[in-house]
Amino acid sequence: MSMKKEYEKKLQAQLDEWSAQIDKLKAKAEGAQADKKIEYYEEIDKLKSMKENANKKFTEIKNASDNAWEDLKIGMDNAWNSLSDAFNSASSRFK
Repeated sequence: MSMKKEYEKKLQAQLDEWSAQIDKLKAKAEGAQADKKIEYYEEIDKLKSMKENANKKFTEIKNASDNAWEDLKIGMDNAWNSLSDAFNSASSRFK
């Protein structure tokens, strides 16, 4: 399997994991008190927006040629790191 395909596989697995984490936050939000529910949903909206941005970059990489995808990888890695940090922060805040 090519490096590009391996990278895509890794990114897709992480996107799936983040979707599951957003679903868990939604479930916690439903059981929270009104003031906490607002906090949950603000964080969920932020995470969904960041995930959507990462998903767009992922699509760009998937559609890029084998030669061009490495140029896009730097932007993807930056978006990925920001989203990963945001998920880690949310996870620690809403335990």
